[in-house]
Amino acid sequence: MTRNDATDRTIVPIFDFMNRLPGGLMLIPLVLGSIVGTFAMPALEIGSFTTALFKEGALALIALLIFATGTHVTARTSGPVLAHAAVILTAKSLIPATAVVLLGLAVGLDGIAGVSILALLVAVDNSNGGLWLAFTGRYGDKRDRGAYVSSAVNDGPFLSMVFLGVSGLAAIPGTLLLAAIIPFVLGMLVGNLDPKWRDVMRSTPSIVIPFFAFALGTGIDLGNVVRGGASGLLVGAIVAPFTGALVYFGYRYVLRRGAKSGIGFAAGTTAGNAIATPAIVGAADPQFAPYVETATAQIAASALITAILAPLIASWVLKRQGGLTVVDEEGREITDEKTGATAEPPASRAGDDDTDVRL
Repeated sequence: MTRNDATDRTIVPIFDFMNRLPGGLMLIPLVLGSIVGTFAMPALEIGSFTTALFKEGALALIALLIFATGTHVTARTSGPVLAHAAVILTAKSLIPATAVVLLGLAVGLDGIAGVSILALLVAVDNSNGGLWLAFTGRYGDKRDRGAYVSSAVNDGPFLSMVFLGVSGLAAIPGTLLLAAIIPFVLGMLVGNLDPKWRDVMRSTPSIVIPFFAFALGTGIDLGNVVRGGASGLLVGAIVAPFTGALVYFGYRYVLRRGAKSGIGFAAGTTAGNAIATPAIVGAADPQFAPYVETATAQIAASALITAILAPLIASWVLKRQGGLTVVDEEGREITDEKTGATAEPPASRAGDDDTDVRL
């Protein structure tokens, strides 16, 4: 069937433009959302579908994406997915958080260079799961996308409180952890019972990522980013390459992902909802209260800066190592993005990619 030029002609190539920028499908709406949320928030609070989609829809859309990701994880591939999630959690959260705590024992809660231990810890021990899904949805396979479950553990104040030695709130993080993984588990169940659901959910990332990214962006006040100033830029500039490199090494030497190891740098982010963590920690332990305001501004800056730097670094490393290729869920390179035709990865890379990793 021939295309009708009158109806199919692209006037402005918005989607192609967004995809040319690493992580652009999420990054551009995120920045636009932060601009609108900072300067025109009342326009998003008029109610009904407008507010539901553009201001309050992030969690529901991310949950849908998590469910869709789960449908592509079969019993045969669950081992590699869990292995990837464990590597990301260890490299992105546990190792950096331990390093920050050791630094705090050495220099005190004031931290260094105007960045408190509270701000450093909150910035490094979590990750932007939405950006990870957006990036791996283009350059990774189902093992990478399924590894999003690591965010169920490192998202929110749980790890920060554990590493700061705050107790008494264990039941709440446990409940949040369960709530975070239920959509993924249900997706796995449905996808294994009826494989047709995998085809139904295949286009979910391209559909929901721009919308939940915009909604997440509305929660990032550019005023806080500006108040974070140079110190906030410093936090983001440290988090992106340092924690991203740790995940990269895990991908390269533990998971043995070869040319695709650069994907690990996409985990070097600070989650947008981490902006609320300093206040939660300060309320739980008053000794951190004096640091809450400054730490909140610095975390806001880090969330925005890392959302820009992490995909750029990951793309640069992937390109240098020959891994900047669009692949499907099975790791097969998509050779024609317009038609969706796929082919097996070139023989020179197939061994490096090691798509048949098992625990």
